[in-house]
Amino acid sequence: MNKINKDLAKTRKGSLAKAILFILFGIFLLDIMGVIIKYMGEQYSVLQYAVARNAFGLIPVLAFLFYSFGLKMKTGSFCLREKVISIGRGFCIFFAQICFYLAIIKLEYATAATLAFASPIFLTALSVPILGNKVGPWRWSAVAAGFFGVLIIIRPGSDMFRPEAFLPLGAAFGYAMAAVLVKLFPPKVHTAKIQLYAQMTTLLATIFVTLITASFSAIESVSDLFLLALMGISGGIGVILLISGYRLTEPSLIAPFEYFALPISFALGWIFFMEWPFDKLFPGILGIVLGGIIIAWREGRKNAK
Repeated sequence: MNKINKDLAKTRKGSLAKAILFILFGIFLLDIMGVIIKYMGEQYSVLQYAVARNAFGLIPVLAFLFYSFGLKMKTGSFCLREKVISIGRGFCIFFAQICFYLAIIKLEYATAATLAFASPIFLTALSVPILGNKVGPWRWSAVAAGFFGVLIIIRPGSDMFRPEAFLPLGAAFGYAMAAVLVKLFPPKVHTAKIQLYAQMTTLLATIFVTLITASFSAIESVSDLFLLALMGISGGIGVILLISGYRLTEPSLIAPFEYFALPISFALGWIFFMEWPFDKLFPGILGIVLGGIIIAWREGRKNAK
């Protein structure tokens, strides 16, 4: 029995280490995606960046679905309710992408990344009216701390206030809505199938809006095409790694490691764009990080009961 317990502990430890590596590498790839968008700037429209992200990002997603998950073509069809939820999630992700890509271009890279980390705070608040979840005083305190941190950073009413600061908050809200809506699917629906439908809906939405708004311009060079492809593939693989990491172990154990994205975003912003907005983000960044970690901790306690 002792040997079995030791083997189980070793397996859990190995899974946790693997999950952490997946999370950290996934975050790094998503930051690479963001750096490419900021580097290319207003050379192309934000909608065109979203099309490239979803089109090229579909390549690793399909490979993940059909080879890693072993998803079969005969997985059954969604009922009407599930189709509506899928379309809703797709538009939430579309909205989040547009907000985040605009934020990356308009704001310092680290500022956009920091404010986008308000997503767990929005998720906790949205889970009450949409999912009927009961949120206790600990998590409401975390939500309050997170929003207080956001207010310190954006400084509404001051001379330092910039309306563009609401863009990453819009992205955080959109991603949180997508995360909440996924919980409305019944357990029998395969996770891989949910991801495929969301990716396809988002891609079609970005193509449609790009065409009707005439926000498309010809790719100017092979190097631009390469960067757009690298941006989309990096984003696709990054999301896959995050999903895989969360599937390997208890989410509350690895959620705090996502906040390594913040020092990475500071480093990349300084290296590539000579940005160092730490004085603008401190101490508000502490409220956002603290709120997110408390939420992850309480979720872990709740699931352990």
